[in-house]
Amino acid sequence: MPYYKYQARNASGKIISGKIEGVNDSNAVSQLAAKGLVVMSMEQAKGGAGSKTGKVTNEQLVMFTRMLATMVDAGIPLIQSLTALYEQSDPKKAAGMRKVLQDVISTVEKGSSLFEAFSKHPKVFDKLFVSMVKAGEAAGLLAPILARLASYLEASERLRKKVKSAMTYPVVVIGLSILITMFLIVKVVPVFANVFKDFGAKLPAPTQFLVDISDFFRSPLGFIATPLVVGGIYFGIKAFLNSTSGRWWWDGYKFKLPVFGELVRKITLTRFARTFAQLIRSGVPILEVMQIVGASSGNVQVEASIKRVSATVERGDPLATGLAKEPLFPPVLIRMIQAGEATGKVDAMLDKIADFWDEEIEATLGALTSLLEPIMIVVLGVIIGGIVVALFLPIFKLSEVVSK
Repeated sequence: MPYYKYQARNASGKIISGKIEGVNDSNAVSQLAAKGLVVMSMEQAKGGAGSKTGKVTNEQLVMFTRMLATMVDAGIPLIQSLTALYEQSDPKKAAGMRKVLQDVISTVEKGSSLFEAFSKHPKVFDKLFVSMVKAGEAAGLLAPILARLASYLEASERLRKKVKSAMTYPVVVIGLSILITMFLIVKVVPVFANVFKDFGAKLPAPTQFLVDISDFFRSPLGFIATPLVVGGIYFGIKAFLNSTSGRWWWDGYKFKLPVFGELVRKITLTRFARTFAQLIRSGVPILEVMQIVGASSGNVQVEASIKRVSATVERGDPLATGLAKEPLFPPVLIRMIQAGEATGKVDAMLDKIADFWDEEIEATLGALTSLLEPIMIVVLGVIIGGIVVALFLPIFKLSEVVSK
């Protein structure tokens, strides 16, 4: 964000100079005028804190959309609304959003529409966002459509947080299991191995296997090879999943995963229903809706399925007819859309089924969390217990030898 050096005269006639941050020079002059200063000269300063950029978080985008909807609905001119949102955003925590807003304001001031200004930042404002704003501007309903968009983003963010929260526990337990296991193998096993050498007897197979693993990880070869192998596996899997065939396979396999497959399917369908409802309600043309919904699904197989449905709709068939040909979409969704098409309330029907699936997802996540907790504890106990038993096997064998 730019800073401006200025010289100004205060109320007592004294000339003062300084530096001020602003969206543009007009905004900087307005800020100084509000302080009772009369600007005599101003030029943009190079560098400074305003040149920093950052990532725009989902929370920041939701807050921006909700506040912009409120301000536009209150009758505040668009430029003033955007400028106010820019000025109140934190220069450190919201540096990315401030940078985007600066460009949006500049673009709108030059005569472009708001959706055109948003479309210049696809990483922040996706096709769904831009299309709804475009429809709102065309229909003169920018404020209500921004409010709907904010509600949609809030619902999506709540769902994302629920999934993230449910997955946090198993990820933390798995990470701790790996760290504890590596600590035992690298630090504890060698101590026991030195003791075992004094036994002068052959070690049990589990103990010998554990000692061999410990020796390997502590050796120069193991120290170098382990991160290389792990890194190779990670980047190999990542490259495969980023390829066309790999992504197609993984996006289809997600729905077949035990326990998690049905959850992934419901999350995908909820996103489809809620996105479709918001776009239809905002007045976006049906074929454009299909394109946006497919692109925002995050699944190439779902996107291909929606493209086939779009071709069916383009030929003049009802939406429900096209969806019924695709195995991804369950009969309950087809029936709801059929009822919506018959009554002209497709958006309301889709919202209802999305709310229903939201409740099911929340219940499933709760059940999974309750189920995963004892499973992860058992897994951790088996791993750590197995290592402990393997370490104490030679001691048990030694007591047998002594007793004889």
